[in-house]
Formats: sequence, structure tokens, C-alpha cells
Amino acid sequence: MPELPEVETIRRDLLTVILHKKIAAIDIHKPKLVRNGVINFKKGLIGQEFYDIGRIGKLMYFHLPRKKYLLVHLKMTGQLIYQEKNELIAGGHNWPPIEEKLPNKYSHIIFTFTDNSQLFFNDQRQFGYMEIVEQKKLDKIIADYGIEPLTDNFIFEDFNELLKDRQASIKTILLNQKLISGIGNIYADEILHASGVHPQKKAGKLSKKKKETIHLHSNRIIEEAIEYRGTTFNNYRDSSGKKGNFVSRLKVYDREGENCLTCNNPIVRKKFNGRSAHYCPKCQK
Repeated sequence: MPELPEVETIRRDLLTVILHKKIAAIDIHKPKLVRNGVINFKKGLIGQEFYDIGRIGKLMYFHLPRKKYLLVHLKMTGQLIYQEKNELIAGGHNWPPIEEKLPNKYSHIIFTFTDNSQLFFNDQRQFGYMEIVEQKKLDKIIADYGIEPLTDNFIFEDFNELLKDRQASIKTILLNQKLISGIGNIYADEILHASGVHPQKKAGKLSKKKKETIHLHSNRIIEEAIEYRGTTFNNYRDSSGKKGNFVSRLKVYDREGENCLTCNNPIVRKKFNGRSAHYCPKCQK
């Protein structure tokens, strides 16, 4: 699943190609991916245009007239692919391959603009969704998300208070979108390794110094990942159809059995509470 850096890269790239283009038609082949119902969805979008694209955590919201918004969540295998003539700008997962002819059997929602360019919502496993919401609902959705790295609400005082007396593991806390938004498995593993903290360490048992270190590396690693346009491990591509470049900077994620770049001991992968974690047993005791 794309995490904050990947979704932010997609958002920034799509901003350059789809704003102020009038939607001429929408083809919906999998109605379950549309939460408003097909008729209302089409009625709310055809003839309209997008004025901006926002993001909270891993959720994008496309600005429509009259304070309405199109929510787009790619979930596990979603893609957004913009096609204009022979040019593709694609973001999300790379299965099916970005180069495959469009539309294909995974193209479940297709927007056609008046200039004949198109935006495809592909989703192999069909966990993603689109939904038109009004301002009140968007505000409620955003309020349910936790503090987010690189934003004004991600200050240490709030981060410290959030971890206070928590019996859950620090990795569980980092993955909880209602507490901290945008971080998934990849960056949680990288943040904890950089901080020298075991993923199973109880959040409430961390020293203030360790909390400061985790807070610092949360901002640093997310910022660096955005700069490098996200991570490639199996199937992520950014919205230029390019693979993310942060993979070369990964220290533990997807490196099971390889030597730790800090101490030379093997990286291990274990499951805790149903979620896998990559870490160095020596550096992260």
C-alpha cells in the first residue's frame, strides 16, 4: 500500500495535469468501488472540474465546486493513471504494468475529459474506493486522522502526550492512523531502526530521549522519502510511471537476512500482532 510519501508524490504530479479539465463522461465497471451509487456519482461529477487536490494521511481529496470533494483511496492495489494521447502519468501500484494498454480488465472507473484525455482508476484487488462528500463530512473524516509528520500539529509535546501510558507497542502506535497518520509498515520500520528502538517496545515505557529521537526521525525519514519520490519494493510507481527512488536508502525494510548497515548483524523479519516488522536485533534491543 502506498504510504504518505507515495500518495503525496501522486498528488503533486496529478496537480500538473488534471486541474480545470471538464469531465465529459464516467464509465463505472465495478459499482462497489463507488460509495455514492452510480447514478449519484455520475450526476455529481459529469460537467464538473477539479480545482485542487488535498491529502490527509493516505487519503486524497479532489476539490469540486460548491464545497464538495471526491475522496480517492488506493488501498492495497489501486492505481490512478492519466492518459493524454500517447503520454501516461501513473501513480499507485505497477500491477498491471503501467505500460499495459488501457483500459484493461482492472480499469474499473474511467473519467473522460472534454479534451479526450482520461483518468483511469485501476484496482486489482478492489479494496480502493471513490466517494463524493460535502464539506461537513470531509471535516469529520480529517478530524478522525491523527497528527501527521511534517505538519504543524506534529510537535513533540503532542507526540509525547500521545505515547504517555500507552501499553501498545510503539510500532502499533505508529501504524494507527487515528493517532499518527500516513505512516505504514515501510516507514515505521525505518523510523524505529534509525531510533534504535525495538518494534515491540511498549510506547508508554519509552524514555523522553527515545521519544524525541522517534519524533525527529519520523519527520526526517518522511521528508527524505518525499524528496526521493517514495519507495519501490514490489509494486509502487509514482505518478510519472517511475519507480520510487527511496528503496536504495532503506536500512531494514524488505532486507530480511541481509546484514545491518550499522552493525553488520542479519536483519530479521517477525510478525507481532498480525503485522510483520523488519529490524536489527542488535541495534534495536
